[in-house]
Amino acid sequence: MIHYTHTSRILVALDCIIFGFDGEELSLLLIKRNFEPEQGKWSLMGGFLNENEDLEEAAHRILFNLTGIDNNYLEQLQTFGAVNRDPVERTISVVYYALINTQQQDLNAAKTHNASWISLRNKPDLIFDHDQMVKQALQQLRYKAALHAIGFELMPEKFTIPQLQKVYEAIYSKPLDRRNFSRKILSTDLLIDTGEKDTHSVTKKGKLYRLNTEKYHQYLTDYVSFFPELTLS
Repeated sequence: MIHYTHTSRILVALDCIIFGFDGEELSLLLIKRNFEPEQGKWSLMGGFLNENEDLEEAAHRILFNLTGIDNNYLEQLQTFGAVNRDPVERTISVVYYALINTQQQDLNAAKTHNASWISLRNKPDLIFDHDQMVKQALQQLRYKAALHAIGFELMPEKFTIPQLQKVYEAIYSKPLDRRNFSRKILSTDLLIDTGEKDTHSVTKKGKLYRLNTEKYHQYLTDYVSFFPELTLS
């Protein structure tokens, strides 16, 4: 059997930045470390790559084992490899970000792993270079949401246009014009009218829509700009 002569030990970790939306604001799923270094401090969800495991397979495993969350939007962000980023051993981290609608998840699954959903506005300081990871993930989310309609990953199965607008306002941290947003969304053919009304609304009972998944996948794969004007803001 052929072996490379390089003998240095370098660990490969995977860190998952999990963005959630509860109908009002963006949040992060963070975990309190129960081991040193930095025990008791806030951290992203993560773990190490197993020897016979692909990167994306490992990311899904870590996400599911720590939260019980599966079948969600997961995308590789970047690799962080500064020599001293981990004070224990030389560790390279491959970072993924995920999009979750927290209203459709079992919140108790996260609690059993000492994890909590924390508003992005109130994010505590994180260990190592995790703050930098979150900053870059948010930048990537804003870029991708303008081009590929991935904001729908944060929505429940049925939703109103105002509820969808709240997602994009949360992503970009600014208000959007209601009429322009509604007109733009309806022009994409991404919405299918369910014929139902939002019975939980305390004001006007808005139409409930569901996502046209075929059209959605076209926006994910084709060279189509979803909200190009948002990339300029």
